[in-house]
Amino acid sequence: MLFNVAQDTRYYPVIYTAVKTGLRQAELLGLRWRDLDLDLASLSVTQVLYKRRGICQFKEPKSAHSRRRLGLSPSLALFLREYRTERQAERLLLEKPLSEDDLVFSNVDGTPMDPGTLTHNFARIARRASLPGTRFHDLRHTFASLMLLAGIHPKIVSEALGHSSVAFTLDVYSHLVPGLQEAAGKRLDEVLEPRLTETRNVGKMSAKSDSAGEKEAKTDSQRSDSNRRPAVYETAALPLSYTGTKYDFTLFFTNKSTIANILLTNCFNWHISRGHS
Repeated sequence: MLFNVAQDTRYYPVIYTAVKTGLRQAELLGLRWRDLDLDLASLSVTQVLYKRRGICQFKEPKSAHSRRRLGLSPSLALFLREYRTERQAERLLLEKPLSEDDLVFSNVDGTPMDPGTLTHNFARIARRASLPGTRFHDLRHTFASLMLLAGIHPKIVSEALGHSSVAFTLDVYSHLVPGLQEAAGKRLDEVLEPRLTETRNVGKMSAKSDSAGEKEAKTDSQRSDSNRRPAVYETAALPLSYTGTKYDFTLFFTNKSTIANILLTNCFNWHISRGHS
């Protein structure tokens, strides 16, 4: 609904990009065309635009984490390419060709877009979309929430947002963590349970086969226990090993003639398992 209402305004491109990237308002308004690589679908945050005492000022990002490079979705890269073509046509009419140093989101003549004007007009658009009280900054929260609910690893989301740490991201969006843990548990069952069921069934079949073989081979009944091999699968789980962003679960199943190595990989964030257990 928000996009539908905004589509008829000149603020639609910046609103659409905000939802698709999670960039702060100051980062969006400071974005230049040379900060975009639409061929490689990437974007670099190298400056921000703030308004102080009625004057728009460009500054460097406030921290090393804020100065970042992030990938663009194919749909956003295509949108920005088409938007650039439209901007080029507008600037030619004004006899001011578009350059790489021009702002991506600006007034028609290329001057910086006033942050206060954007904030005010977004509030009007939100009210028309039946979202009263919604702030422009809430688009950033929408991006983060959708990414986390879609199963994107919190570290990736944290880097895209320019947060100082994954812990900070999880603290801000802690209301989503219970749902993420529940989804992770269901996903683990989907991956693990079919294999455990299959293992149990094969183990039972192996046990029956060995039992019949023992009855037929009575002459071997005095064989030493130390030389006997197990009739069912032996299961040994390796210790959990943290490898940066994943826990690797490796289970080894062995019996008389078969060695099956099943590698089950599931992404669990270390901070969630430790801080929200």
